[in-house]
This record gives sequence, structure tokens and C-alpha cells, in this order.
Amino acid sequence: MAPCAKAVLFRNADWTLSGEGLEHRTTGYFIGRDVLGARRAEGLWDWPLQMAEKSWCRPSLFREAFLTALDRFGIARDAGLGQAFALGFGFRAGQAQETDGFVALADLLRPQPAPRPVPVPARRSARMSAGA
Repeated sequence: MAPCAKAVLFRNADWTLSGEGLEHRTTGYFIGRDVLGARRAEGLWDWPLQMAEKSWCRPSLFREAFLTALDRFGIARDAGLGQAFALGFGFRAGQAQETDGFVALADLLRPQPAPRPVPVPARRSARMSAGA
């Protein structure tokens, strides 16, 4: 291992990027530099889909670190990358703080039961109100 391999190239609240790869700062989960560009048989990128399964993975921080790693290591992006993030974490459709606007793949596969309907009082029609 080269002495500079452990030098920090990038860091955010959850992830640290070194010459060796990406490491989650709390769990120690490690993605080696040599496997960052791994794809599945259908062409989707493997890591966004795998990380979507981790309950501790915050999508926006993983995405930031992962894209930075690709840029730093000269790994070209393609359409399969965006598709993998969308399939794994969902589309960014709002500014929700708690979920960062993403829908976890697990939530799509194991949907929550529908909420109970709230009874709504019957509205009186204008005709009934005028005659009263």
C-alpha cells in the first residue's frame, strides 16, 4: 500500500474517500476503489442498489461521496448510474429533511398498509341550505 493511499481525498458527514476507496465513517462499511464501477448484468450500477438496502445509508450523502469518487478515480458515468440511483433510492421530488426526498427501495417492495379512512361529515347541498 502506498503511503498516500490513506490520505483523505474527500469527506462529508457520513463518508470518507481515500486512495483505497469509500468508507462509511460510522459503520466502517468499505467500497474498494477497484469495485466502484461494478455493474449488474442489466447494466445498472451495483453500489447505488446495494446501498439502498442499508437502513443507515443517507442517500444524499452517499450520492455525493460516490459521484466524487467516480470523478476522482476517472470512472466514467453512464445512463445506468442515474437509473440505479432512481431505482434504489427513488426520485428527488421534494425538500423533505428526514428522507432527503428519496423513497427507499425496501419501502417500495414492502409497502406499508393503507391508512384507515378518516370519516368526513356529509356536506349539505346548497339547495338544502337555502330552504332551511
